[in-house]
Amino acid sequence: MILEPVGRLLARYLSRPRLPESVASSCGLEVLSTTIQKGDVLLVDGNSRISAAIKFITQSNWSHAALYVGALSGQSENRHWLIEADVVEGVRLMPLSHYAAMGTRICRPVGLQEAEIERLLAHAMSRMGHQYDLKNIIDLVRYLIQTPPVPNRWRRQLLSLGSGDPTRAICSSMIAEAFQSVGYPILPDVIVHAGTGPGGLECYEEALLPRHHTLITPRDFDVSPYFQIVKLTIEHGFNPHELNWLERKPDNVESYVGD
Repeated sequence: MILEPVGRLLARYLSRPRLPESVASSCGLEVLSTTIQKGDVLLVDGNSRISAAIKFITQSNWSHAALYVGALSGQSENRHWLIEADVVEGVRLMPLSHYAAMGTRICRPVGLQEAEIERLLAHAMSRMGHQYDLKNIIDLVRYLIQTPPVPNRWRRQLLSLGSGDPTRAICSSMIAEAFQSVGYPILPDVIVHAGTGPGGLECYEEALLPRHHTLITPRDFDVSPYFQIVKLTIEHGFNPHELNWLERKPDNVESYVGD
């Protein structure tokens, strides 16, 4: 297929970082590794060209998502692994240290039993070796040429224009499919439908209708009412009375994040 080599060339171009910019890491690797748990979704504030397109379409800071799987047999050199769908390499394992210097956020599912977490992780791991949906690259590349005034109601659909091949996925859709395999909601549609209550009285009840996993973006894990947002500094005993404030920026400062 002629679009395949074109998509791969675009993928390599879009995966390159843009001009360096100041991005604050959420916390150090030690704090991150002692806080994150199996089944957590790690959102990442990326700085590649494709990250800029995803951020624009979803109106969010989060351009990438990875699923924490913890320690793995045969991977003794590192105890902290995540599974992700990379635009060039496809579905792969990456060490937590890869994200330590980036802006990140932990989104934690609530109420899942240990066996359910193991099932969703196994579902994600079964996708190892699958490729990134390169047709999605074709759809995103136009945002580098000119940012069109796309109505909000259309932005989500723009990310679902991929090939539909089950062996291909984008980062968030791969993770969404894993959660849906154990019946865990992310951002479902709420449907109100009529029913019959006690005594034959008409009543209305709400039911959840899952969105197709290809319509789930990294932002959805952040705004989902079913995921807990884990703040690293608060988890590790934040005390506002122990902060070291300065009146102004020192002249000899070597590293500085902010305006």
